[in-house]
Amino acid sequence: MMEEQLSTKKNFTAMNIGTFFCLYIAQYIPMTFIMTALQVTMRQDHYSLSAIGLLNLVKLPWQFKFLWSPFIDRHCLTSGDFKRAIISSETIYALSVILIGFLDLGHDLYMVLILVFISMLASATQDNITDAFAILSFDKSERGNLNGWRSMGRYAGSFVGSGVLIMMLHSYGWKVIFPCLGFFTFILAVPLILNKHIRIKEKSRKQKAKLADFIWFFSQRQIWPQIGFLLLYFVGILGILSMIRPYMVDKGFNLKEIGFMIGIIGTIGSILMAWIAGKLVHRLGIHRSRILVAVMIILAPLYFLGMSMTATTMVTLIIGILYLKICHASASIVVYTSAMNCVREGREATDFAVQVAIIHFTGMLIAVLAGPVGQLFDYQGLFIIEAVIAVISLIYVLIVFKDKK
Repeated sequence: MMEEQLSTKKNFTAMNIGTFFCLYIAQYIPMTFIMTALQVTMRQDHYSLSAIGLLNLVKLPWQFKFLWSPFIDRHCLTSGDFKRAIISSETIYALSVILIGFLDLGHDLYMVLILVFISMLASATQDNITDAFAILSFDKSERGNLNGWRSMGRYAGSFVGSGVLIMMLHSYGWKVIFPCLGFFTFILAVPLILNKHIRIKEKSRKQKAKLADFIWFFSQRQIWPQIGFLLLYFVGILGILSMIRPYMVDKGFNLKEIGFMIGIIGTIGSILMAWIAGKLVHRLGIHRSRILVAVMIILAPLYFLGMSMTATTMVTLIIGILYLKICHASASIVVYTSAMNCVREGREATDFAVQVAIIHFTGMLIAVLAGPVGQLFDYQGLFIIEAVIAVISLIYVLIVFKDKK
């Protein structure tokens, strides 16, 4: 009887993970495809690089989604509330993508950008709701595995959206791919509609989230070690990730080779490692996983430092890129699992979104600073600085979280 119950629970858990996996793919395939397709098409139509650069402003909803996360916490109290909210935002997302396919970029640019902004707003909102729903649907012990599939969905979505579909765009055209993509986006919400086994403990209707709860997140004394962790943990590899393409150009590799090594091999490595890292965090626990991945991250800048001092070949570079992507995927699982474990009851969407915003802000800051640092100290100087910060991050984890099992 006990074995039968455990088997049933495992089946339900696998079904729930598959449901959330589809929702995360649904976010990233259209988003990465839209941005890549617009950039390529605008450049082919002779738009300036400045105009193409401003296109990134349509992604602002993803940077500021924490602002409306208290509204989600306030109104999504049951499984049914979460399902209706996800399906509503997914429907808006899909319809806006479909409508883009009926417009001409040359004549309807502003309307296309408005629809893209709406699609980004809907997808960011869907992400907020999905994250909160996932946190409430899985025990702490299951969140490492969940985050493995979460990252796999995003990496797979990016791979299809920015790779496979771009090649199909060349063959089938704007007006065919976009409507099909919008329809496919909605289809990915069907597992959520059919899944009757996702259950959460209903939130209290008396103590609802406040609209300024994202500010009060920082008033918790016990949260500041986590904030320091979020600011430091990725830094040892982020600078290399932001400068790896210029580094490869300077080493004599062409655009096709760079795309193959980073876009194909690197992304496949990320997808596989996301699954493995999810299993490791599930087995080792968050504390030991933090330490293990922090040690792994130290080796990444040291490898690139050694490679920069010798003749860089395609083989050594592929090894470096794979290891870099493995570190980034592993760190993502650890960081996002840790973030899920640091949310207040009834404030799941708010607290998780705030932590994600801190991660994104750090990534943007490091990407901006890596250029001047590389210019001033050369690539070797950048790799040394990254290695030093990675060591500091490991020491921080060992000291601050030494009692957090």
